[in-house]
Amino acid sequence: MTTTDRALPMTVPADGLPARVRIHEVGARDGLQNEKTTVPTAMKAEFIRRLAVAGLTTIEATSFVHPKWVPQLADAEELYPLLGDIADVGDVTLPVLVPNERGLDRALALGARSIAVFGSATETFARRNLNRTVDESLAMFAPVVARARADAVRVRGYLSMCFGDPWEGAVPVPQVVRVAKALMDLGCDELSLGDTIGVATPGHVQALLTGLNEAGVPTDAIGVHFHDTYGQALSNTLAALRHGVSVVDASAGGLGGCPYAKSATGNLATEDLVWMLDGLGIETGVDLGELTATSVWLAEHLGRPSPSRTVRALAAQ
Repeated sequence: MTTTDRALPMTVPADGLPARVRIHEVGARDGLQNEKTTVPTAMKAEFIRRLAVAGLTTIEATSFVHPKWVPQLADAEELYPLLGDIADVGDVTLPVLVPNERGLDRALALGARSIAVFGSATETFARRNLNRTVDESLAMFAPVVARARADAVRVRGYLSMCFGDPWEGAVPVPQVVRVAKALMDLGCDELSLGDTIGVATPGHVQALLTGLNEAGVPTDAIGVHFHDTYGQALSNTLAALRHGVSVVDASAGGLGGCPYAKSATGNLATEDLVWMLDGLGIETGVDLGELTATSVWLAEHLGRPSPSRTVRALAAQ
C-alpha cells in the first residue's frame, strides 16, 4: 500500500500552521523499551531500516542506560553497528539516549553524532527515574552536554512530567519552565516537552509554550512528546502546531510507555499523526502506506494488534 493508492484524507489546509513538520520517531526506543518480551536485535535493526524507507529522517535508535534499568535496550552495543546502512536510505539521523558520561562514552565509541539527555520536571519522577533530585540531575547532565557540544554532537533535552505526575498531580507551568530553561541553558540544541502520562489538554499546552517563550526559550527549539492515555495526543499536537512548533515526537504503531511511570500508556501513533498532517497539507516526507505496513509487520512479530487507529483502518482495506 502506498499513499497513491488512497484518495483520503482530502487535503484541506488551515491557516497559521507550519508548512513542514519533522517527526522525531521514537518507536525503536521509547516504543520498545516497555515490551515484556525481548525483541531480537536483528528485528530492531530491520524495524529501523523500514522506518527509514518509509521516509522518517529522525529515528531514535536506542538508549545507553545501564542494561539492568531497561533490559529491553541492553543490546545497544550490538544494535548500533548494524545501522550503518541506514545512511544509504537517505538523510537519516539516529539519536540515542545517554543518562550520564559513561553512557556518552559508550555512544561516542560507536560513532553516535546525536544524543539526548532526559530529565524530569518533578522531584518524585527524578528520584524514580534517575535516583537524583531535579537539580542533581541537571548537574549530571552538564558535563555530558558540554562534552557532546565540544565534539560537535547534537544534543536534545527531554523533559518528562511537564503536564502531570502520577505522584505529585498537576505540575505548575512555572515549575516546568524553570527546569526547561535550566536544561536549555546547559547548551541543548532542542527541548522535547513530555506529557509522560498523557494528561495534557490544548489550553495547558498553549500556556506552557507561552511560558517558555516568555522565559527566552524559542519555539523553533521546542518539540512535543504526547502520550495518548486520554485520547488527547492529536488535539494537543494541533495546539502546539498552532503555536508554531514544527517538531513532533511519535511512535510507529502507537507503541510505548515508561517503565518508571505505570500510568504512561502508548505514545502518539506516527500513523495517526501523519494522517492528520496529510489532511492539513503539511509536509512530512513520510509515506503512510509504507509506514503502516511496517507497523503491521512489527505487530505480527509482537503478537498483538497495533494500538494505532490509522494502522487498523488502513490494514483492513
